[in-house]
Amino acid sequence: MTSRIRFQLGAADREIVAEVAADARRNAWAERLFAREAGLWTDDLAVQREIAGRLGWLDVPERFTLQIAALEGFGDAIREAGFSTAVVMGMGGSSLAPLVLHRIFGTTPGYLDLRVLDSTDPSAVAATVDDLDPLQTLWIFASKSGTTTEPLAFLADARSRLEAALDAADSDQRPGEFLVAITDPGRSLESIPGQDDMRERFLNPPDVGGRYSALTYVGLVPASLIGLDLDSLLASASGMLGQCREPDPDANPGVGLGVAIGALAKAGRDKLTFLPDAALAPFGAWAEQLLAESTGKHGVGIVPVVGEPPRAAAEYASDRVFVELALSGGHADGERATLLRALARAGQPVIRIELDDPIDLGGEFVRWEVATAIAGAVLGIDPFDQPNVEDSKERTRRLLAGQAPGGEGAGGAETRPALRVAELGETGLTDGLRDGLAGLRPPAYVALQAFIAPSRATDAALVGIRAALAATGCATTAGYGPQFLHSTGQLHKGGPATGTFIQLTSDHPVDRQIPGWPYSFGRLIDAQARGDREALRAHDRPVIHVHLGSDLEADLRTLERAVARALG
Repeated sequence: MTSRIRFQLGAADREIVAEVAADARRNAWAERLFAREAGLWTDDLAVQREIAGRLGWLDVPERFTLQIAALEGFGDAIREAGFSTAVVMGMGGSSLAPLVLHRIFGTTPGYLDLRVLDSTDPSAVAATVDDLDPLQTLWIFASKSGTTTEPLAFLADARSRLEAALDAADSDQRPGEFLVAITDPGRSLESIPGQDDMRERFLNPPDVGGRYSALTYVGLVPASLIGLDLDSLLASASGMLGQCREPDPDANPGVGLGVAIGALAKAGRDKLTFLPDAALAPFGAWAEQLLAESTGKHGVGIVPVVGEPPRAAAEYASDRVFVELALSGGHADGERATLLRALARAGQPVIRIELDDPIDLGGEFVRWEVATAIAGAVLGIDPFDQPNVEDSKERTRRLLAGQAPGGEGAGGAETRPALRVAELGETGLTDGLRDGLAGLRPPAYVALQAFIAPSRATDAALVGIRAALAATGCATTAGYGPQFLHSTGQLHKGGPATGTFIQLTSDHPVDRQIPGWPYSFGRLIDAQARGDREALRAHDRPVIHVHLGSDLEADLRTLERAVARALG
């Protein structure tokens, strides 16, 4: 099981990358990375000390290979205990690896189905868990800090469901027998309500950041429950890690990739656009959060573009780099293959990564972690912090406490009210969008921030809106809130000031109280949306707020038509 990488670069881009590669070779970047020399990223001694405590991901495959037998034993025991479904309650780095692994590999017959709860929209909570028997479900709380708002809300809801089900069954079992925690030791573990009563507590190495934790308990506990071959997954990761020790960037699959994407981003090609095989497409969501949160700060960063509807080769601007993630021996999509050939002929940089088997995604987790760390060195930033994430969280906390960020009551009207689809109709919405979208050109990008319930219908609608936005020539991204706040949210506020943000909110025809909390899921997601709007505007990022009614699908179709008309 192996993978291969090939760079197709025009002469100018090849020269840019070669210059940075020579610097990486001369200054021994690969050796310094594995020696955990924090000076690779900064001369600031205080920042170096912080970075030194965040490099545990470099030996994660070795550490967790030793845990395979215990993990497989846990998965077998859960299956034998009669559980049929596992629900991961996490956000960002704590939820995306399980989501990717399940979407790509599915569940081995006889093992558990897996669901990921990562939306505070009350309709999304209902759609994810309402049809489950709480007593046949393993509820997995996943949070590095143990204090993340959303998983704590999900945990409160899960406990309430379990208590009601146990009472109805007149059972003497405890809710904790159906609960598992994945977190860090010490204060993180102690912060979780009822953690000492849980069936199992998996404690991750504290020197591994959330977005670098795919091959820790975060990814491996869910993987054991769906029956994934952990030996092969971690063997792939270990093999890639060994290759990434190669001193020469040209022969190093991780350092070489990091040098290329970092150098090209620094030269203006900062929209890293993924064009994967359908079988590997879910991987993009994990790579997106790793790249965006790691590199998007201090006014620079790589903007990952995942799931964008394809365009004709001539319609892409010169701010792009394309990544093809493919399976060897597979049947490539004809249109995608034609597009990639056309892009290479047009001089667009194309990076092809070919895997022999999907299980080689273990190696891809490692490759992209190394590449992201190296890209941070190229861009001159610390790829392990997230300095702007707390801004939205703090504003949300104030709103939920009844205060606006300035300390005033939260019930006051915003200075820039939403474009309400139900009130404006298509024509009024078109007029309202026109000013915000007028004049957009690359290297700008447009980000759809959907604080609405995810579904196949809304997925399709967001794709349609992105297709309409292609008329600007700009790259487009899309994410569901609040999940994206734990991934691309850092990039939006701290990265290049080239984004225009279309934030979507919606009514909540049926809300749901968070058990034991002073507010509902609906109020929580509304506060999260407003908190992020205010944070973006505080960073001088343009925000267009569109509020949808209770008929999401109809209003999203209206929005798609209005965007097309506004762009004329």
